[in-house]
Amino acid sequence: MTPFFVAIFLLGLSSLATAANFTQVFQWDELDYEWPSDANRIRVLRYGNFRPKNIYPRYMAVYGSRIFLALEKDIGIPMTLVSIPTSSASPAPPKLTPFPSWDMYLNEFGNCNKIEEAIGLQVDSVGRLWVLDRGSYNCISKLLTIDLSNNDQTKIIHRFPDTEPLNDLVLDETPSDTFVYIPHWYEQSIVVFSLERNTTWTVIMQRIQSYSLALSPKGQEPKQLYLGNFFNDLHSISVTTALHRITRRQLYSRQIGKWTGKPYRMVMDNHGTLYSAFFNENYILSWNTSQPFLAQRFYEVAGPNYNISRPFTIALDQIGTIWITAIDTNEGKPRYRLLKTSVGEPSLEESPVTPATPTTTTTSLKTNATSGTSTEKSSLLNSTAKTSSPPAEETAATAILTQMSQILRQFRLLNYILFLFVVLNVILLTLLILRKNKNNFIPLNTKEENKMTIFQDKSVKYQKFHNSVNSLSPSPDQEAVEISQN
Repeated sequence: MTPFFVAIFLLGLSSLATAANFTQVFQWDELDYEWPSDANRIRVLRYGNFRPKNIYPRYMAVYGSRIFLALEKDIGIPMTLVSIPTSSASPAPPKLTPFPSWDMYLNEFGNCNKIEEAIGLQVDSVGRLWVLDRGSYNCISKLLTIDLSNNDQTKIIHRFPDTEPLNDLVLDETPSDTFVYIPHWYEQSIVVFSLERNTTWTVIMQRIQSYSLALSPKGQEPKQLYLGNFFNDLHSISVTTALHRITRRQLYSRQIGKWTGKPYRMVMDNHGTLYSAFFNENYILSWNTSQPFLAQRFYEVAGPNYNISRPFTIALDQIGTIWITAIDTNEGKPRYRLLKTSVGEPSLEESPVTPATPTTTTTSLKTNATSGTSTEKSSLLNSTAKTSSPPAEETAATAILTQMSQILRQFRLLNYILFLFVVLNVILLTLLILRKNKNNFIPLNTKEENKMTIFQDKSVKYQKFHNSVNSLSPSPDQEAVEISQN
């Protein structure tokens, strides 16, 4: 077997060693909302206020039996925050239900209490969905929480000074406070929000203009905040007290490595594996942060579709399941799929942290308002995590999942070995090709060329000899003259 075929074979084994086994949950040929009535849907379609082809999931969060999707804000997209169930008894895929309710989006234009453009989602350890709303031309950016265990009660907990170029969010829950880190992607800075102090401040980030964030898991010290940008860079900074001071400070990040694309969404699981999706790329990469930087293919769709800038969304639930939405093409038409796979360990949300109690008031939304939504001042509700002793079945399941996780880590080690072997075979194959080309190379000064040179020299000498002979022998005209004279 030649080195080339050995390399191809080993590359195939490497892909098998790193690929995750996904289960398809739903598939849609076209996404649609769950409208209050058919007449309502027909009316918005007629006037161009709804364009189903423009629905693209951008961010995702999972809690219990519900999945929350933040949609791309585009023409004909009346609402950007929706929910779907994690499973369904119906063979037909579910429709997108506006979240938290239709009433929030049916209010008059210019109501700044509704969600304008959801650009970041994450569920904390006590069941609150945090939503970053970019706002609109008329409404400034804001931060909301939706209590998923308390009838989806929605609260605006902070309004930013202006409509800022914010993107994504990551939560950092500590025993005394809950912090929110938000990339300020047009500038070299991130915005930090403190729930306890109910205020924000800006931290200047030297060397990187971040767009996506991820936080290292609990128990890893010092805690690391990972940052990705449009230049394929992956940086990190230590989460210290300097990041939590209400001052305009400058922090220096450390470059970890380079991705193969521009990351727009990064997620960290509980055992320190970082997952990233990229603009205009048909794959998701993963990296075990406890090892030297080496990105591996975690999932890949059938083929690239460069008409879709963000083909994936990623989220991690409370029981260690990774959920993704994937967009690819089927016979030239978009196809939307919801997939899931287990990573073998629970996520960050399974270890509850006592939430911080805010010292300031917040604004409570009433979703059944019609004109001029009324607000009321109240303190943010504290939620308590309910814990109980796991039954024997859960203990056995946890042991099985732990063994599976160890097997997966062994596969990662095997993948490293296979990768090195493939590289060596490729180098050997290249050397063999170069050597073969060298043997088949014909230099310019060959025997054939020497013979040609000698032949040309002989031709020149023959021409000179022929000319000299012609000059000595009389021409026919001269012979005729001599005969006439005689």
